[in-house]
Amino acid sequence: MAKITGIGGVFFKTQNPKELAEWYKTNLGLELEAWGGSIIKWPSDQASDKGLTVWSVAPSDTKWFEPSTSSFMINYRVDNMAEMLEQLKVGNVEVVKGPEYHENGVFAWIMDPAGNKLELWEPMAWDDKNKK
Repeated sequence: MAKITGIGGVFFKTQNPKELAEWYKTNLGLELEAWGGSIIKWPSDQASDKGLTVWSVAPSDTKWFEPSTSSFMINYRVDNMAEMLEQLKVGNVEVVKGPEYHENGVFAWIMDPAGNKLELWEPMAWDDKNKK
């Protein structure tokens, strides 16, 4: 049986694609290609899990994605949560929640200008060094 092997892309609509792409570049460090999108290469990820991607579904009445009304939420891996949160603060991006420390890393949540809730995740192994 054939099977999926990873996430091949994330695509969504917005009223101002160029502005939103620039927001991701400025605030989240997304490197944009000449065509306006980005190619994220997991082998560049230095986390101990070697760049895995989580796939999950949620019930239609979940509160997880709030305050967004979108039917999806994207989780972006980050290489340094403390630095990312400082960068977002400088860019006047509100952190909706977090940072939170869990057994698989550090999480924080923000909203993009199009109203999509984004989950930021710095993956790390759970040990005495990252418990807070």
